Amino acid sequence: MKLSILMPVYDEQALIANAVKQALNVSYPCEIELVVVDDGSRDGTAEVLRGLEDPRLSVHVHDRNRGKGSAIQTAAANATGDYMVILDADLEYDPQDIPRLIDPVLDGRATVVYGSRTFGSHSAYSFWYVMGNKGVTTVANMIYNSYISDLETCFKLMPLSLFRSLKIRSAGFGMEAEITGKLLRQKIRPYEVPISYRARTREEGKKITWKDGVEALWILTRERVKKPLGAKAARSGLRKPRR
Repeated sequence: MKLSILMPVYDEQALIANAVKQALNVSYPCEIELVVVDDGSRDGTAEVLRGLEDPRLSVHVHDRNRGKGSAIQTAAANATGDYMVILDADLEYDPQDIPRLIDPVLDGRATVVYGSRTFGSHSAYSFWYVMGNKGVTTVANMIYNSYISDLETCFKLMPLSLFRSLKIRSAGFGMEAEITGKLLRQKIRPYEVPISYRARTREEGKKITWKDGVEALWILTRERVKKPLGAKAARSGLRKPRR
């Protein structure tokens, strides 16, 4: 199995070198590659990335800011792994948790794995951020008759072929809801594992807002009313990993 770690980045000059270093320094149970997409950064992010060298690292650049969803689409188009996982460059998520997402795949328990965050006083950005996340997740569970605990988690691991088959169109943060909505509509239930998390503040550069939550609700509703895919289509992206 080869895992592609997809890292979108926008204006993270102060963090990107450390984020890449942390991602590459993990002891993974499989071969990996790190695919970074600089989404039109206006600070010194591009210069920092040009100075990083590792055979497992590839960097791609957008000429302008297009949004997280677009950056992930570019990363997925250039990835060469069997599986993929998203890792933001803001250091809110710990790449040391990624092997925990891989384990259920390697032992045959799961094909799609989500890293589920447990919010606490030391890890939550704000009360309203946590309530917004829980609200969006609750709506998804109600309209899809499912039970997942963290829809907006960055850590979503699945076969690269499955992700490509979803044909994600959301250019921004709405991609998180679109991915989950399309998986649930195909009766694909993510396997969840607990992960660590530390939210940063607005002053530290947090970008998501309440508007993204409203967009997520619209996307979930839109995907729910679409015509269900057939069983063949639902299985088309599912592939067992190569050992």
